[in-house]
Amino acid sequence: MNISHWLGLIRFSHTVFALPFAALATVMALSTPLASGERPSFRWQDMLGILLCMVFARSAAMAFNRLVDHDIDARNPRTQKRHLPAGVLRRSSVWAFTIGCSVAFIASTALFLPNRLPLYAAVPVLMFLCGYSLAKRFTAAAHLWLGVALSLSPICVWVAIRGGEVTANPIDLLAPLILAAAVAAWVAGFDTIYACQDAAFDAEAGLHSIPAKFGIAGALKIAAVFHIVMLGLLSLLPTFADSTGLGIFFWGVLAVVAAMVLWQHWLVRPDDLNRVNQAFFNTNAAISLTLLVAGTLDCIWL
Repeated sequence: MNISHWLGLIRFSHTVFALPFAALATVMALSTPLASGERPSFRWQDMLGILLCMVFARSAAMAFNRLVDHDIDARNPRTQKRHLPAGVLRRSSVWAFTIGCSVAFIASTALFLPNRLPLYAAVPVLMFLCGYSLAKRFTAAAHLWLGVALSLSPICVWVAIRGGEVTANPIDLLAPLILAAAVAAWVAGFDTIYACQDAAFDAEAGLHSIPAKFGIAGALKIAAVFHIVMLGLLSLLPTFADSTGLGIFFWGVLAVVAAMVLWQHWLVRPDDLNRVNQAFFNTNAAISLTLLVAGTLDCIWL
């Protein structure tokens, strides 16, 4: 066992999907004036807390996913070489890793004190993140569950930085809620595309997924609907959350993001899934980073 095995277990490279939106929410939360007219105080311990919580929560959820899917992965030809089915890592070690990351995630919320909201929400959030791993056993909405799980990052960041403002004025959550809804639709869309690779296996194994239920052609259409919703929500963000500072740069890249979404759907056809990984990782990583850069430029410009 070495560090590369653990990074591979939790697909550390896929952090590029959720982390940029947590970073964007951080910039937005700091640039949005409080009811008093002042801006939230910048604290390095908050930045460290956000980073640690993101890393530990995601690591715990991914490791838990590999544990509960061990038998399924061993039967699926596409996943038989993953760390647990291949015997690269022991279940006992992965359980210890999962528990350790879970404890570290909860402990990291102490960095936000005196704001206690992150600490109170830590266990429910972690349970929801881990719950995704069980979802495909009973609902085809598992893809949306994953989307909501990733979409919690901008909401949690906002609450961590602006806790008192959120409790005193719940409408303050409008901006991160719109961003979170866009993230949920985006992730549900590209996860549906990714799941097309396992459509036949899922149907045979009695697992629930959109491709297994509606077929690959139907799933790609549903994924497209998710992504249309995502683009619509992103276009609403500068208008309904104008106090964040989002504006000209964010508006400017929406056309670029829309083009990348179209490219993703062009790459994957019902009769040709050979480029799923290219559509899944490269395109979506570019989308998240593009929105982060544009949003940050807007907030700094303000």
